[in-house]
Amino acid sequence: MLRWLIGGGREPQGLAEKSPLQTIGEEQTQNPYTELLVLKAHRDIVRYLVQLDGSRFASAGDDGTVVVWNAQTGEKLLELNGHTQKITAIITLPSLETCEEKNQLILTASADRTVIKWDCDTGRQVQKVSCFQSTVKCLAVLQRLDVWLSGGNDLCVWNRKLDLLCKTSHLSDTGISALIEIPKNCVVAAVGKELIIFRLVAATEGSPGWDILEVKRLLDHQDNILSLVNINDVSFVSGSHVGELIVWDTLGWTVQACERNFWDPSPQLDAQREIKLCQKPNDVSIHHLTWDEENVFVAVGRGLYVYNLQMKRVIACQKTAHDSSVLHVARLPNRQVISCSEDGSVRIWELREKQQLSVEPVPTGFFNMWGFGRVNKQASHPVKKQQENATSCSLELIGDLIGHSSSVEMFLYFEDHGLVTCSADHLIILWKNGERESGLRSLKLFQKLEENGDLYLSV
Repeated sequence: MLRWLIGGGREPQGLAEKSPLQTIGEEQTQNPYTELLVLKAHRDIVRYLVQLDGSRFASAGDDGTVVVWNAQTGEKLLELNGHTQKITAIITLPSLETCEEKNQLILTASADRTVIKWDCDTGRQVQKVSCFQSTVKCLAVLQRLDVWLSGGNDLCVWNRKLDLLCKTSHLSDTGISALIEIPKNCVVAAVGKELIIFRLVAATEGSPGWDILEVKRLLDHQDNILSLVNINDVSFVSGSHVGELIVWDTLGWTVQACERNFWDPSPQLDAQREIKLCQKPNDVSIHHLTWDEENVFVAVGRGLYVYNLQMKRVIACQKTAHDSSVLHVARLPNRQVISCSEDGSVRIWELREKQQLSVEPVPTGFFNMWGFGRVNKQASHPVKKQQENATSCSLELIGDLIGHSSSVEMFLYFEDHGLVTCSADHLIILWKNGERESGLRSLKLFQKLEENGDLYLSV
């Protein structure tokens, strides 16, 4: 398959370092994305992509601009200008069923301490809020209650008209890094090492709409929480800077299961020999999480892990899925997983079952599983062998998309139109299914010939 290099592409790893990074040849027979469209409109890092409908998406980043695109043709539809600094969050604002106006709306937050509501059908700036005391780092919509939330140094609740309904007192100088909705009119806010549960309650007489109450603080993480995802309103999962994955019960707010990095840097001779050079904090940070009905897919440092919710353990992993930190991961149809990295690559994996072998119990945890814990030198080799057998599935590389020359921040998947990736190289790439696009071109050609009378069909 043709490998595209734009603006120099990513450089291969030095020959002196024997990396266990899995590679794939030029003939990527299982990779359908053999065509690409390069979209240029931004003047700085493109960090965010959001799907508007089945054929449109919006991009945003450090130039403060939002661009609306056609996902099929790559045509630039609208450019939305209103922020003076980089955009820090973007989210769609769904229309109400009772509302006559059905235009697609989005909210964008910026380092200029404003939030803007946009109409993506007309490009019009509907409304702007400029009363924030700090940068808004995350946004969440509670569609059931018809409100949206902004998270910065405090948590604010707003209605659709952008009226402030209520807010918390100052929470933290570091700010809220992530927000998710859970049942019983509650939200979870990640603030440093803490998860804070807030509940929205009907406001007292004379107050506008809602009050927000802090009901619980969860203090089980040892370092800053980087990622948070809700799972079917039954569980939610959090991941931290030091490789801790915790599965929580959404009703009782208790720990259901956890996987941790048990590396102990205390001065023990045998343990020190087992410490790997790659064990820097950034190499175990959980940057992103996603899920399906059975598994949580976890980006841990340079690796990709599959954690089974029922078995409460890791069932598959690629410790070095990329040369640099994995920034975004998503589940595709047909048991496929896609990941992107700071190294500029986008890789497609297939989750395959493998023969289960009988082994003795081994320590749990992401990194104890591969000899990073307190394992003596003599026992380290058998343990590693057992751990390889303990994973019941494998992640096999089936596609390597080389097109960006810098860090790939995130991507979107369109079932009918392919993949969209955005990057620090200021570019957006629309990856197309080559076989499908070839068929569509042939169909259009036959239709044109028929219209011009150059093609005669016999019945």
